[in-house]
Amino acid sequence: MFKGLSWISKTMLMLNVVLVFTTLIAYLLPFLAPKWFPIFSVLTLFLPLFLVLNLLFFLYWLIQFKKYIFVSGIALLLGITFINKFYNLNETILPKSPSDFTIMSYNVRLFNKFKWDAKANIPKQIANLVEEKQPDILCIQEYTDLEQTRFSKYKYSQIFREGKNIIVGNAIFSKYKIINKGKITFPDSNNNVVFADILKDRDTLRIYSMHLQSIKISTDIEDEDIQRMDENKTRAILRRISKAFKKQQIQAELIKQHYQDCEYKKIICGDMNNSAFSYVYRTIKGSMEDAFETNGSGFGKTYNFKYYPARIDYILVDKTMQVKEFETLNDFYNSDHFPLLARLNLSKEL
Repeated sequence: MFKGLSWISKTMLMLNVVLVFTTLIAYLLPFLAPKWFPIFSVLTLFLPLFLVLNLLFFLYWLIQFKKYIFVSGIALLLGITFINKFYNLNETILPKSPSDFTIMSYNVRLFNKFKWDAKANIPKQIANLVEEKQPDILCIQEYTDLEQTRFSKYKYSQIFREGKNIIVGNAIFSKYKIINKGKITFPDSNNNVVFADILKDRDTLRIYSMHLQSIKISTDIEDEDIQRMDENKTRAILRRISKAFKKQQIQAELIKQHYQDCEYKKIICGDMNNSAFSYVYRTIKGSMEDAFETNGSGFGKTYNFKYYPARIDYILVDKTMQVKEFETLNDFYNSDHFPLLARLNLSKEL
C-alpha cells in the first residue's frame, strides 16, 4: 500500500486512513444509544469537520492523480445523506397563501438577565424582533418574566417556569386558541418541555417547545480556557459532554414516547443541545421533517460559537405539512443562540 510513496505521502495516507475510520464510526453513532458508548458519542459533534477534511484529502489525491482518492471518496459517498444536515444548497421560497402560518423558535438566554452581554436593552430588542416578524406561534426557551418581553399581543400562552434562585423555563405564545396544554419534566434535570394543542383552521396542532440538557460549553472560548487546556482538562470536558449526552438520551426518549400518543399534526421546536448527527436528534425527529433540511440555506448555524457553525436548535414538522420558507436570523446577536423562523402550511400544496 505504501510502496513507492514519499514519506510525505505515506504520512498523508496514514492520516487519511485514521480520519476515514473515525468518520465511519461517527456515521454509526446516530443508531447507537449514548449510554453504550458515551465517549464515542462526542464524535457526532465533529462530523461536519470530518466531512470537510475528507473532501480536502480527496482533492489532495486527485491533484496528484493518485489512486488513493478512493479512501476518502468512499467515506464521502457513504456520508452523502449527512451533508445537507449541516450545509444546504436547496433553499426554496414557495409562494404565500392565506392558509400559511409562521412559527419562531428562540433560546433567549433569560433575556440577558445576568448581563452576560454588555449591550443595552436586549429584552426590548427581542420584543421588537417579535413585533417585526410577527410569528403566529412563538416558542421560547430559557424563558423568564421581564416587563419588556411579555409579548402581550399574543392572546394565548403556555408558560412553565421553575427554580429558586434562577427562575427559568419554556414558553409557547399563540395567536390561535390553545385548547390543551402541559409539560414534560425530566428526571434529575432543570430542563423540560412544554406543549400546547392549538386550533388552526379546522385542524388541531400539537406544538412542543423543548430545551434539552446543556453540555455547558461556553460561547466564549477564552472564558473556558480551552486554548490552555492540558490533558486532564480535556478528559474532564469529555466526561461532562458524555454525561450530558446520556441525560439527553433519556429526555429524547421521553419526548418521543409523549408525542407517539398524540393523534394531531406536530411541530417540535427548540434547543436540543446536540447535533443533527446524533442519536438524540434521530430519536426526536423520527419521521418528521427538519425545516432547515427542507428549505434552509448555508450552514444553518444556530449557536454563536466562535469557530464552529454549530446547529443545535431545530424546527421539526409533521411530514404531512409543507415547509414553504425557513430562515436562521444570524444577524440578530442578542443571545448565545439565533432565532429560527419558518413559514408552514398544514397540508402540502400542489
